Amino acid sequence: MNIDKMEFVSWMGRIMTRFDIMSEKIKENQNDLNSIDGEQLLDNQDVLQLLKISPRSLQRYRSNKKIPYYTISGKLYYKLSDVHQLIRDSFSKSVRGCS
Repeated sequence: MNIDKMEFVSWMGRIMTRFDIMSEKIKENQNDLNSIDGEQLLDNQDVLQLLKISPRSLQRYRSNKKIPYYTISGKLYYKLSDVHQLIRDSFSKSVRGCS
């Protein structure tokens, strides 16, 4: 089977376009999996990076019920709004402590 270069390039272009479409659909599905009730879920690593804390500190926040979490298939997740609330609470405590 012989095909010329132009036909080959055309076929490869169509294949790459389909890969791009599939990639977008996978990203959409991944975003759906990482959300609950339309709210973004973060895993441990996301929260550690966002708050710039150690894994032990995050464990302490969970144990002290400072941050709600959800276990899905053995993995811990946190609602983004709960993380934001923790930040607001921590900030307001530090402002009150300075008065």
